[in-house]
Amino acid sequence: MKRLKRTAFFLVLLLLFFAGGISFADEGKRPLSLKGIEFLTGFGKANLEEKEHHYQLIPFFVDFDFDLKPLLQKKGINYPGLIQFVEEPFFSYVFEPNDNIEFGNNFLIKIGILPETSKFQPYFKGGLGMVYITQHTREQGTQFNFNEYWGAGLHYFFKKNVAFTVEYRYRHLSNADIGKPNSGIATHFGIFGISYLF
Repeated sequence: MKRLKRTAFFLVLLLLFFAGGISFADEGKRPLSLKGIEFLTGFGKANLEEKEHHYQLIPFFVDFDFDLKPLLQKKGINYPGLIQFVEEPFFSYVFEPNDNIEFGNNFLIKIGILPETSKFQPYFKGGLGMVYITQHTREQGTQFNFNEYWGAGLHYFFKKNVAFTVEYRYRHLSNADIGKPNSGIATHFGIFGISYLF
């Protein structure tokens, strides 16, 4: 129950933050704008209770990056690095313990460390999402689950508006006690791809 309340709280917080951007756009000022799009893939691995099996998958993420700087500037904050709201639909092919799939959508915040003009842009990313998994495991009593993500990555801009991206992510998958069991699946991801800025 505690986890369900925490997940609901963070989802509401993200939606309010996003809604604030939409209302800001309605005031006729600079809108919350789509800053870029990213195509990411990689490899993920988790341990399952059945010792002889791992949960291994190949994810395919499409990130829609929305610039949050106008919202901060409205509050008098001028942050030099990137700060973005990311909507991330995804599909994953699960190849162990059996052939299966995942699909869902994540809502993330991405914060860069260096100025946006830097050729190298390290960043942190975190957020929540929803996922449907077709794999049946001893850990999860439901196939509909929630994600909690955190990670770090790096954009390397080899062209003005095109970057090679590498990223590490940790994902905790849970059904928020909708069903039993709910011991969760902790997955580590290595991710890479191409990012395009508009």
